[in-house]
Amino acid sequence: MLSTGMRTKNAVIAAAGIAATLTVAGRAQGPADHPAVTVDGQRYTPASILARNMGSAEDQETAFPPHKIVGNIYYVGTRTLSSFLIVTPQGSVLIDTTYERNAEVLKKSVEKLGFSFADVKIVLGNHAHGDHQEGDAMVKQMTGAQVMAMAEDVPALRTMKPGGKEHPIDKVLHDGDTVVLGGVTLVAHLTAGHTQGATTWTMKTSEGGKSYDVVFFTSLRSGATVSPAVAAMFDRSFALVRTLPCDVPLGDHPAEYRMQEKYATLKSGAPNPFVDKAGCLTEARIQEAMYHAVVAEQQK
Repeated sequence: MLSTGMRTKNAVIAAAGIAATLTVAGRAQGPADHPAVTVDGQRYTPASILARNMGSAEDQETAFPPHKIVGNIYYVGTRTLSSFLIVTPQGSVLIDTTYERNAEVLKKSVEKLGFSFADVKIVLGNHAHGDHQEGDAMVKQMTGAQVMAMAEDVPALRTMKPGGKEHPIDKVLHDGDTVVLGGVTLVAHLTAGHTQGATTWTMKTSEGGKSYDVVFFTSLRSGATVSPAVAAMFDRSFALVRTLPCDVPLGDHPAEYRMQEKYATLKSGAPNPFVDKAGCLTEARIQEAMYHAVVAEQQK
C-alpha cells in the first residue's frame, strides 16, 4: 500500500500535467527522465522540471519569507507554489491560492507584510490545477472575495471540490478581458496548452519614479504526449508570450523566475533583482524546447 505522502505526490504529478504516474513492480514512478533539452547550458527533462517546480511536500506547504517584489506587488506563497498579492487603495488582488491547506499560510504571510487578509477583494488564478487554485473556495470563505476565472478553465475548476466544497466562480473571463481594482488594471491573456484556460496576467506598476511591465506567467509545460489540438494551443501561446511587454517576469512556481536567487540579493538602495527584462522569456524558451522535444519523440 502506498503511504499518504506517496499518494499525495502522485496526485501532484498528475495535476502538474507533466506526465501520468506509472507503476512498475509496485513502485510509483514519476515522469520519464526523457526527452532532454539544454537551454543556456542547463539540461532539463520532464522529471527534473517537476522536481524543480514542486520540491517536497514540506516545500509546498512552508511559507517563503513574504516580500515586496516591485511597486505594489508582493510574494505571499510557499517555497515552491507562488501566490501574489497586489495591493490597491480599494483592496487587494490575490493571484493563486495554491492548495486549500495553505490558506492560513497565505493569510499569515499577508499579515506579516502589514496587510489584512480580509482586504482581498478579487481572487485570480493561472490555471485549473489543485496546486494553484484548490484554495479558492476557502479564501472566498475567509475574505468574501470574488473569484474570477478564464472561461476555458471553468469545467476543470468545477470538478475541484476540496472537502466537498463547490468551486466558486463569480465572474467568467475571456481572452483580453481586464480586471480593475483601485487604479490597477490586470489583463487576462489566454495562453492555453498546460490547461484549456491557462492564463498569463499582465499589469503595470511603478517604483522609484519608473513604470514597469509585470508578467505573471502561467505554466507552459507540455504533457507526456501532445495531441494536434494541444499543439495548436501551445503554438499560439508561445507566439503570444513573446509579444508581451515585460520588465518583471514572475511565474506560478517561483523556480520559474529564480525567486530564491533574486531574493537573496535584495539590498536596500541596490537595483531591484526582480526587474529582469533579459530573463523575461527564459522559462518560455525552456518549455518550448521541451514541447518540441516531446512532439519529436512521440513521432518516432
